Amino acid sequence: MKCDCHMHMVLDGVSWKSAIARHENGPDDAFIRQALARYQVLGYTYLRDGGDRWDVGKRARELAPEYGIRYRTPLSPLCKVGHYGVFIGEKYEDFREYRLLVEKMRAQGADFIKIMISGLMDFDRFGVLTQPGLPPQDIRELIHIAHEEGFPVMAHANGARTVEAASAAGVDSVEHGAYLDDDALAAMAEAGTVWVPTLSTIGNLRGKGRFDETAVQAILHSALENVAKYAALGGLLACGSDAGAWAVTHGCETEENLLHLALGTHTDDILRRGNQRIMDIF
Repeated sequence: MKCDCHMHMVLDGVSWKSAIARHENGPDDAFIRQALARYQVLGYTYLRDGGDRWDVGKRARELAPEYGIRYRTPLSPLCKVGHYGVFIGEKYEDFREYRLLVEKMRAQGADFIKIMISGLMDFDRFGVLTQPGLPPQDIRELIHIAHEEGFPVMAHANGARTVEAASAAGVDSVEHGAYLDDDALAAMAEAGTVWVPTLSTIGNLRGKGRFDETAVQAILHSALENVAKYAALGGLLACGSDAGAWAVTHGCETEENLLHLALGTHTDDILRRGNQRIMDIF
């Protein structure tokens, strides 16, 4: 069984602006069907979308059974005003507005809640994020509210302290997870957090000339090291490519190759555990 535990049907891996424009008047069925057909040909039977506010993931979920694919979506990611993610998700100012959005996602049929709690990697500068993470107490409350409503929680999270806080609060999966340290890895492992490292978003930048090559190589090396460390701790790892992100097309096979590079001969067994956990929870 093949799965991609983190992808974005709304995006195309080429230009996020033009990709979103494609769906602004309603989900583009032709594009969605083309992507689903590619996943079907490659043997995928499970896809977990990272969400969008144009109902593209929702429409893909409706069409996916025709292709033998189980499809899960949070509908829209939930993003704090002034922080990363508002280009693709719904935004809130405070916990009252966030709770109302969680209730809205429930009414509209979301499978889980996705929260955006940190910035991105700066691919030109190793060790640098575009924004710091939300305060630990805010992260804890966001996860608590979603869990209280019966939702599993996917968190876009980079930075050791942000990931540590999310894990301590019981987040179900951490996406990306750049620049983790031993304390953050231990916190994830102890909490049973599934880590979806989306290595393709780094590895596929190599040789493209868009970002500093030395920085990209250093970021990838750091991520591969941490994936190996997490596996050694018995941590749960799942395969998610972040398909739709720049240079990561739908059905791209890079993710499994990079995970094999980090995990070696036990890759399949390690990923089987993590992938199954994602499918059971989400």
